[in-house]
Amino acid sequence: MSSDLVETWRHIIIEANKSWVLFKNGTCVILPKPDENLEKQAVELMKEWGPVYVGTPAGDFDVIKPGDYPGWVVTCHHPDILTYVAPGEVEESASDVVIGLLGRSKRHQDAQELEVLHVEDKRKTL
Repeated sequence: MSSDLVETWRHIIIEANKSWVLFKNGTCVILPKPDENLEKQAVELMKEWGPVYVGTPAGDFDVIKPGDYPGWVVTCHHPDILTYVAPGEVEESASDVVIGLLGRSKRHQDAQELEVLHVEDKRKTL
């Protein structure tokens, strides 16, 4: 499953030069200004911006269809924190609200667990 998520995010992130960190439940933190330790930077962002507080901007989300790729990307109040929802996680006819609530829940869980699955360091390839 984890290698599938890595490949999913490699397909979804259009800008090939972006470094990013993937968390266990599908939340991806894109690092447009990466510092020395990408994992630590992403964990700090998730600690601050990942938890969900209903009724605040931290509870807001949008649902995006990633082009021709299956599934959905759920955004949040931080533009560089995104969560993937796979087609098998919801019914095919699920509304954006259902998809968004699941993605938001996954982001919150990632913010609590802070378990990093993968670090994609694009600084080495530039």
